[in-house]
Amino acid sequence: MSASSNPTPPLCVENLTKRFRQGNLSIDALKDVTLTIQRGEFVAVMGASGSGKSTLLHVMAGLMPPTSGSVHVGGENIAEMSDSRKTKFRRKNIGVIFQQFNLIPTLTAEENILLPAQLERGTPVSGSRLDELLDLLEIKNRRTHRPDALSGGEQQRVAIGRALLVNPAIILADEPTGNLDSTNSTTICTLLRKLCTEQNRTLVVVTHDKDVADYGDRTIHLRDGRTEG
Repeated sequence: MSASSNPTPPLCVENLTKRFRQGNLSIDALKDVTLTIQRGEFVAVMGASGSGKSTLLHVMAGLMPPTSGSVHVGGENIAEMSDSRKTKFRRKNIGVIFQQFNLIPTLTAEENILLPAQLERGTPVSGSRLDELLDLLEIKNRRTHRPDALSGGEQQRVAIGRALLVNPAIILADEPTGNLDSTNSTTICTLLRKLCTEQNRTLVVVTHDKDVADYGDRTIHLRDGRTEG
């Protein structure tokens, strides 16, 4: 279950600016941000509320267009893509993990994990591939349970499995432990660290929690939309 061997850095952001309009006011949530994430890196992005860290993740994920600058994922500039092409590209190349889990309540754990394949018009996924993910996530005995029968930690592990299904070039996580207690937070952080160390996955985690950031290889600090240090 290894990611692509493409030597191009999985993620490069150059001169990225994101501007919002509020009435007659113009607010720069991101200001000329440049960074490169290497293959197999676990990078934490920290900053106070309003620093721009979640905006940065959403722009890197192609969920929000930048005002200017570029976002290259595996060498492809998603900032220049049409909405439809960007959606298709994201499904195959970017795994996103949200604080709120964003699971479909009527689907079982394994059905939620398989959802990206279903969105790709039934892209086949082998039973062994699914079993491998369920084993990695330690939820094989919960595969037929719906989200309301799972703990918060189990729901987040399902969300991680969904993000991993298509072997994305990068995994972006927005406060992945924000809704979890300390025990489940440690479990999730250990799993994310394992993905980088043992599978050479590339991971960017937005967090306000230094304990979470300490699992990473390096930390990028944002202040008022700019990187520090």
